[in-house]
Amino acid sequence: MFAFFRPAAHQAPLPDEKIDDTYKRLRWQIFAGIFIGYAGYYLLRKNFTLAFPDLIAQGYTKGQLGVAMSAIAIAYGLSKFLMGIVSDRSNPRYFLPFGLVVSAGVMFVFGFAPWATSSVTMMFILLFINGWAQGMGWPPSGRTMVHWWSQKERGQVVSVWNTAHNVGGGLIGPLAILGMGWFNDWHSKFYVPAAVALLVAVFAFIVMRDTPQSTGLPPIEKYKNDYPEGYDASHEEEFSAKDIFVKYVLRNKMLWFIALANVFVYLLRYGILDWAPTYLKEVKHFDFDKTSWAYFLYEWAGIPGTLLCGWMSDKIFRGNRGLTGMVFMALVTVATIVYWLNPPGNPMIDMISLFAIGFLIYGPVMLVGLQALELVPKKAAGTAAGFTGLFGYLGGSVAASALMGYTVDYFGWDGGFILLVVACLLAMAFLAPTLGHKNVASQSREAIA
Repeated sequence: MFAFFRPAAHQAPLPDEKIDDTYKRLRWQIFAGIFIGYAGYYLLRKNFTLAFPDLIAQGYTKGQLGVAMSAIAIAYGLSKFLMGIVSDRSNPRYFLPFGLVVSAGVMFVFGFAPWATSSVTMMFILLFINGWAQGMGWPPSGRTMVHWWSQKERGQVVSVWNTAHNVGGGLIGPLAILGMGWFNDWHSKFYVPAAVALLVAVFAFIVMRDTPQSTGLPPIEKYKNDYPEGYDASHEEEFSAKDIFVKYVLRNKMLWFIALANVFVYLLRYGILDWAPTYLKEVKHFDFDKTSWAYFLYEWAGIPGTLLCGWMSDKIFRGNRGLTGMVFMALVTVATIVYWLNPPGNPMIDMISLFAIGFLIYGPVMLVGLQALELVPKKAAGTAAGFTGLFGYLGGSVAASALMGYTVDYFGWDGGFILLVVACLLAMAFLAPTLGHKNVASQSREAIA
């Protein structure tokens, strides 16, 4: 099966006079593919949480739904890592759309098959398949960016691309409202986004390409005259899976620090996001439409927040990703406490708090992914990103689903928010060892020494 995804062969070099125009055209085209394509994944990542109130009405507890939802995090964490290894040796033009089609298929099952929500076990199995397919989105996007954008421009490109999940995740709420308006069926929260995602998969396949060399172009380093220290011809060769995993990942101590920090960044991110529909309905007495728009605000606030964080990490903190992340995590702690302690009856403060949390949390999420790309050679980018994602999802997102659900069942929402505040503090603690380390691609060999 994986032979289907193998990298495209190098084509004969284009004439010099065509290189500049072709590079510029393809970079815009390919960026549209990975941006819209990855946004499509997020149409199918968290729409299950919008169905929580409907499933609770059928008799499921928060703990049971949290266990079912944890399947996405478990599968996604494993898949993002393992599929990252595969994606480093694959053609992203096939890899990314294929995962999106599989994920859409699972959501159609949830939407049209009554047995899909008949038990926690069945929901867990289907969500596990969805989570595995979801893991096929980030690695090929990371591989694409390190091949088509050079080191000096990559920070801004990654920060802009990283807003794709805010675009996709934010559209879940409006699409749910649209589906309910059209069909008056809560199952439309599954099949309406799935239909849109299929169109996105087709678009991504049409516009994406593999490496510049597969289109007759020179490597990006040559085109931009932007060579990382220690760069040589071997960086354009495909590494063995063993070299990628052992040499550039397991021995890279900075990857371990940011991976552990990622556990608690993701616990806060999804602890707020996954439970917002239920918390706002039960505690703050929001109706469905208001909850959906709050969900939208949380996700879309991450767009300017991520862009600001990327700019600050480059211009103000001079490449110190760890310090930038700590500042944003300190601020998000304050916003989380306000969201928690604001009494019912003040919806505007809840909305502003959710906006602030969304604005602030996606910067650290982006920085971890950017650091992962910068700490390894570009042929190992997918694996490095998958490694940090493995920790974020198997640790943080699983805890946000299952641990958060049972904590609220036994200790109430106050217990759940104490868990989230502690997560913020631990994220800062694990980012602290990276304060003196400027993450640039040229240091990948030093990092593993």
